[in-house]
Amino acid sequence: MIIATDMPEVSKCVISQCAYNADESCHARAITVGDGDNPDCDTYFHNSSHTHSHRTAGVGACKVATCDHNQDLECCADSIEVGEQEGEVRCMTCTSH
Repeated sequence: MIIATDMPEVSKCVISQCAYNADESCHARAITVGDGDNPDCDTYFHNSSHTHSHRTAGVGACKVATCDHNQDLECCADSIEVGEQEGEVRCMTCTSH
C-alpha cells in the first residue's frame, strides 16, 4: 500500500555526507525532526554512498515542541532547509517561541 499525504518539502539540504543527499537536496521519502528543544534531523545517515532516488523529501514528523511551525507533532512550515549548526545536522527553519 502507498499512502499519499501533504507534507512540507525539504527544499534544501547542504549535508553532503548524508546518504539521502544528492545535489543539495534530500531524497528520503520523509524525514523526522527533533527531540525536545533540539531541531536535529533524526533521519540523517552518514554514508559515502548516496541514494539514487529523485523524489523530494517531506517532513513527516517534528518532535520540537517549542518550534513555531510545530502543530500536533507535525511541521506546518511551507518548506524547510537542513544545514549544520554547532556541529549538528539541524532544521534551519525551526524558530522557537
